[in-house]
Amino acid sequence: MNDAPLQLALDGLHRELGARMSSFAGYQMPIQYPAGLRAEHLHTRASASLFDVSHMGQLRVTSPEGEAVLHAGIEAALPLDFDDWPEGVQRYTLLLTDAGGIADDLMAIRLPGEVRLVVNAGNREADLARLRALCPALHFEWVDAALFALQGPRAEEVLAGFDASATQLAFMQAAEITIDGVRCLTTRSGYTGEDGFEISVPARAEAIARRLLDRPAVAPAGLGARDTLRLEAGLPLHGNDIGPDVLPAEARLGFGIAPARRPGGAKAGGFPGAAALEAAGRPVRQLVGLVSSESIPVRAGSAIVDADENELGVVTSGTVSPSLGHPIMLAMVAREALAREGLRARVRDRRPEVRIVSLPFVPKRYKRG
Repeated sequence: MNDAPLQLALDGLHRELGARMSSFAGYQMPIQYPAGLRAEHLHTRASASLFDVSHMGQLRVTSPEGEAVLHAGIEAALPLDFDDWPEGVQRYTLLLTDAGGIADDLMAIRLPGEVRLVVNAGNREADLARLRALCPALHFEWVDAALFALQGPRAEEVLAGFDASATQLAFMQAAEITIDGVRCLTTRSGYTGEDGFEISVPARAEAIARRLLDRPAVAPAGLGARDTLRLEAGLPLHGNDIGPDVLPAEARLGFGIAPARRPGGAKAGGFPGAAALEAAGRPVRQLVGLVSSESIPVRAGSAIVDADENELGVVTSGTVSPSLGHPIMLAMVAREALAREGLRARVRDRRPEVRIVSLPFVPKRYKRG
């Protein structure tokens, strides 16, 4: 078995641009470029950055028996509702275990005659196997296309320079956009909290990336800045903050279950984990945001304790916010901790004080209309 990491289509370009490469989810990924993580992060907040996220899995789902069978099959696997889901709209959804845990969180786009799913890189093959088992009548195929994320307040301006119709998209809408002669399925979405687009590029990926990077507003950004940006936006990362042992309610991701599929809804249940979620009751723990005014970085795995050293939770993601200049964290804590004061993080022999805050840490700037 060859366990060598796979290369992205833009591997050569990343190296030409001086990226520091590292293995992530089975791929060689650009972690940061010579400008550094902080500069990439702040450039994204101020202008526009191009991220290569081609490691994510893009699945096309169809049915030879027509859309009715396609929609019914997907509803048996995912808590979506096609009755109130227009074509050309992307939705966040959850692939759950039979016990109600989050096997993966996905993006789903409803298109004429098909549904496009974007799955997390580390779960590509496991997701495909589970979806095939749950939906034996449906056809699944990987989409052979690169995936770029153009993120930041000037992203619309940049993309509109190639195709003016980009300005017509609102948050979570999808359409085909022409970039340098190539038709690219594009959604107005991303993982940074900024306005931006995710662009599926079926041909000439490197040429299109170069054309985007030629725009003065655009700079390359790597996986490091993508992580600090999503954390400032309060967005959970599968494998860190959420996973098969975390229920949607514990992670405040109940919105990933369509209202009609929830208990009492018109199409309640009928997806894996539905019965377990209904029986689970009120969660005894919660994913929360924490901040500290002290300069000590608090990383994932650090315990959250009270003044008597009683453990009340654990940090699942943590960094020093490039935008705010102080430590920020996501942590899974016991419900009793929500009303506690004097919480601290256990960082070796230090105990920096932390406090629970509302998410996101940095306001989101999606274009909603």
